[in-house]
Amino acid sequence: MEQPVYHIPALLAESIQGLAIKPDGIYVDVTFGGGGHSRAILERLGPDGRLVGMDQDMDAIVNRLPDARFTFAHGNFAYLKNFLRYYGIEGVDGILADLGVSFHHFDSVDRGFTFRADAPLDMRMNRNASFSARDLLNTYSEERLADVLYLYGELRQSRRLAAAIVKSRPLSTTGELVNAVRPLLKASQEKKELSMVFQALRIEVNGELDALRKLLCQSLEVLNPGGRLAVITYHSLEDRLVKNFMRTGNVEGKQEKDFYGRVNCPLRVVNNKVIAPDAAEVERNPRSRSAKLRVAELVSTDK
Repeated sequence: MEQPVYHIPALLAESIQGLAIKPDGIYVDVTFGGGGHSRAILERLGPDGRLVGMDQDMDAIVNRLPDARFTFAHGNFAYLKNFLRYYGIEGVDGILADLGVSFHHFDSVDRGFTFRADAPLDMRMNRNASFSARDLLNTYSEERLADVLYLYGELRQSRRLAAAIVKSRPLSTTGELVNAVRPLLKASQEKKELSMVFQALRIEVNGELDALRKLLCQSLEVLNPGGRLAVITYHSLEDRLVKNFMRTGNVEGKQEKDFYGRVNCPLRVVNNKVIAPDAAEVERNPRSRSAKLRVAELVSTDK
């Protein structure tokens, strides 16, 4: 029986090119997943190069690479600096983050990431975490739930959806959630809006945007001068944070200027125009359709 594909890496060639890999460099793939990006990095490293692959989902360990230059680290990239210190690494030459949900998460229906199958309301990237989508949906106040749906799913009818969810409590499965919100969705937009609902819940359950903020800020502390930061995003919330950070050095996008009015930023944007997949890649990997790659280089030596 053919095994399901764990994940097809998006913008593989473009992200590897963006990292400008040095054969003797040290690199971190903070979203190891199926190992597609990591394999491509290792192929370009010499005998003295080193790669750390991080993933908070322990399922990814089955894909670890049998190479002495590779280290698998089970953890959230929000704690990147601590993990590098643990492995005796003071600085790295490149960081790669592919923020998308993997094929594995969607195909593992028992994880509750998709509305296409009835499954327990879970959505935890790290199965050791105590907080799940079930906890969120059954304990959040109606107002707080509406905020999650509006801020992370960008759903205009967030208050009505939240009210319907609260009215349907207790909820235990994705099917029960879909039944609770379906009467409020337009038939022509149902799949899109359900995706937005599930996206919002997943982001909140896993603290994804907070983790991304921490990763970006820590990159300034762990990158060596000239080191590259390559980030692939899949929705506007992630992309806005990354864009702001690469252009200003902070996630708020606040420009700091010197005495002469020049913008002070520790990073240099490598690709001023965001990189998106071409038609051939989208046909090969439809989930890459919304992918956007941004790359920046650390130019400041202040850490």
